[in-house]
Amino acid sequence: MLLAVPAAQAGEKTLLWGDTHLHSSNSFDAFLNRNMSADPATAYRYAKGLPVVHPFHRARVQIDTPLDFLVVADHAELLGVMRFINDRGIPRDGLGITKRFSAWMTERWVRGVIKDDEGMSAFTSFLPDDNDVAAAAARESDVSIPNADLMSRTIWEEAIAIADEHNEPGVFTTLIGWEWSSIPAGANLHRVVFTSADASVAATFRPWSSIDSAYPEDLWGWLEKTSKETGAEFVAIPHNSNISKGYMFDDKSLRGVAMTEEYARLRLRWEPVAEITQIKGDSETHPDLSPNDPFADFETYPHYIQRNAPPYKANVGDYIRSALQRGLTIEERIGFNPYRFGLIGATDSHTGMASAEEPNFWGKLARDSVPENKQTGWRTGPGPTGWSMAASGLAGVWSEENSRDAILDAFRRKEVYATTGPRLVVRVFAGWDYADQDADNASIADLAGRGVPMGGVLVSGVLGGGGTGKAPRLVVRVLKDPVGANLDRVQIVKGWIDRSGQPRERIYNAAWAGDRRLAADGSLPDVGNTVDAAAGTYTNDIGAAQLDVVWEDADFDSSAASFYYVRVLQIPTPRHSTLDAIALGLDPTATGVPWFIQERAYTSPIWYAP
Repeated sequence: MLLAVPAAQAGEKTLLWGDTHLHSSNSFDAFLNRNMSADPATAYRYAKGLPVVHPFHRARVQIDTPLDFLVVADHAELLGVMRFINDRGIPRDGLGITKRFSAWMTERWVRGVIKDDEGMSAFTSFLPDDNDVAAAAARESDVSIPNADLMSRTIWEEAIAIADEHNEPGVFTTLIGWEWSSIPAGANLHRVVFTSADASVAATFRPWSSIDSAYPEDLWGWLEKTSKETGAEFVAIPHNSNISKGYMFDDKSLRGVAMTEEYARLRLRWEPVAEITQIKGDSETHPDLSPNDPFADFETYPHYIQRNAPPYKANVGDYIRSALQRGLTIEERIGFNPYRFGLIGATDSHTGMASAEEPNFWGKLARDSVPENKQTGWRTGPGPTGWSMAASGLAGVWSEENSRDAILDAFRRKEVYATTGPRLVVRVFAGWDYADQDADNASIADLAGRGVPMGGVLVSGVLGGGGTGKAPRLVVRVLKDPVGANLDRVQIVKGWIDRSGQPRERIYNAAWAGDRRLAADGSLPDVGNTVDAAAGTYTNDIGAAQLDVVWEDADFDSSAASFYYVRVLQIPTPRHSTLDAIALGLDPTATGVPWFIQERAYTSPIWYAP
């Protein structure tokens, strides 16, 4: 039975695709790096599938497959200020002579940086250069641009009005949002925040920024307070935990206070979902943390956002899989799991283009859109290049409808998943009494009635099979991207705490294409590789269009809390850097970056609770 791409039906959810992390020219770092024209309106038009003008090379560009929703998440810090200063000048109203002089000097500096194309150097000068995270977080901001708050307020009101103008319920949804960009001593603690509120409500508050506070718990406190005062609902999404120096998913607060149940509940209330993949690398896991996972070293990004950065080190608090394990440990200690979150992908593009398609990827920054520039490092010494970064990712959302409220509700219940760009259709349910034939024959309504979907909790003693020692069964249905590559395999990633209190993980190959056979250790031979490095092409002569399976945990321990999430791998396809190298007349296999990629999907976990 070929699984059709789901459509909205009575009582059924529809699959929506979107990007929750897109920067326009209102972000100060985007503007400094040559995105001076792709504003929020441009971003929405591109996401809808309309042709737009690229802010760097000025050619007409267009997304291959339009999105269903978009969050323009510009940095709250100096929101729109660089663009405002360059285009309109600093407002002088209410300024004394000293601040008028400061305004004049600031205007000269900003316009000089833009005129001389020194934006990357200017951006780098703003980065932290110390390594004391605790001291840096406690330090008060010294931002002193005259009338910065007035300029940001003006830009915010313009941006939310544009969001409402482009919102078309049922067709294309714009979700008002921003990015809170705390980065004490180079520890990335950034969160994207979005709301289901419209512009009239969003106009009653201004985005909370790391200038207000660098502590995540202060952000959650502000969300709690603002929600009560305005009625607005919010979701905050941690991202790039891979470069957080272990602080994103710590077992204590950034202030060094031991985690309490109250703290854990506040965190999960406002952060029900985490971003697992994006342009600045993949945050699922790392070879140092998962040495037995042959697919762990995927789009690894070992670069801290700071000057004079120390050597990269993968910490437990940096990666999603180890965070999910840590959550189980914390729950045993305090009675609540702060890391029972769902998973999504997003781009973090600063071009105004939500581009996650390998052959149609416009880079992290506007200047990265030109192949020659992608070979060049962002700063002197070891650091990222346009080629070292990923064309990733997207959020798949199982929603009641395409509307602001429904999408936020789906994030809250975690019925969402991530892909690195391809639009793989993935459904997962866990229950006690699924039969093997349910993989192909059961309706979604039947599966949902006998189990829980991705993001859910399977509780012992509930839904008929718990409390008897019976192992849970997962029903997984996966369909390839209609215009993309075939599927290699479906894997179940399990994490649990063993009887000695140690975190454990295991990866099971649950379904796969072809006549390959599992080895005694559970490993599976490679699917093959049809990528032609010289031509930048591949074929679907290998792999499968659909993989369905009912999988049972043969190692189940009914006394151990655990989680399961699904990882789906495509067959190898050409990476964006390969296509650039071919265009430049270079050998793609000699660029120092991978010349093919196995794109993937990650579902939100399902937790088993004894």
